[in-house]
Amino acid sequence: MKYLKGLFNFYINSSIHVAIAVYALTRITLIRFNLSYDENSLYFVFFATIVAYNFVKYFGFVKFHHRKLATSLGAIQFLSLVALGAMLFYLARLQSQTFVLIGVLGIITFLYAIPLIPKRLLFDDHRNLREISGIKIYVIALVWTMATVLIPVMNASVAIDSNIVTTMVQRFLFVLVLMLPFEIRDLNYDNLRLATIPQKIGVRNTKIIGVFMLMVFLMLEFLKKNLSRIDVISIVLITAITLVLLVFSNKSQSKYYSAFWVEGLPILWLIVLLMLG
Repeated sequence: MKYLKGLFNFYINSSIHVAIAVYALTRITLIRFNLSYDENSLYFVFFATIVAYNFVKYFGFVKFHHRKLATSLGAIQFLSLVALGAMLFYLARLQSQTFVLIGVLGIITFLYAIPLIPKRLLFDDHRNLREISGIKIYVIALVWTMATVLIPVMNASVAIDSNIVTTMVQRFLFVLVLMLPFEIRDLNYDNLRLATIPQKIGVRNTKIIGVFMLMVFLMLEFLKKNLSRIDVISIVLITAITLVLLVFSNKSQSKYYSAFWVEGLPILWLIVLLMLG
């Protein structure tokens, strides 16, 4: 049992779970726009997510504790190197029109972790995007949106239309809502200078805003052209489940409430779509 728990913790801590979630959202995009299964874009975003998340999470630790790496961190480093190689392999197989977008996402990820932003452009002493007051979850939502909607669409050479724009707005709102239970969980630990939503308006109002965003997320679906019964059923179901997990999130939530259950919602969404299809 202890071995299985350690393996499960490695699955979460090494960002494999979040990478599967990003993969799931990317595949949902392909399904919703009737695009063929695109191994290159799907596996690129999967491996890029592992690389990006582990870089952001462990950069500082590795920098200052490289001689005292725990076994698990060493394994995560090895996994990240393998993922980097796989990411570059699939990057080389993507259409050239995706490269500029991927370059922008790479720069955002780098600046999210590394303090290289000129101080004159900021309002405080923090020089990376992660610590600038109030923008953390918006940066994450923007990156997820561009990676899971624009990369597969651009790689399939599909023209941007109103349906794609609407999907991007939906995806942005959905990821924002997924981040709220994390922010509520971290309320007792986050520096006040981060100015997270729960820090600024409290847990109750954060949930109210999250419910409102979910309602907008749902209603936007009915603005799309060629809406199918499967689309409606799947999005109503995932909206309802997300709402329940948001409402029951709290500062004392279990270790895996957000890290596994909330972050796994895109995986559940994909499973529902595949079952209905």
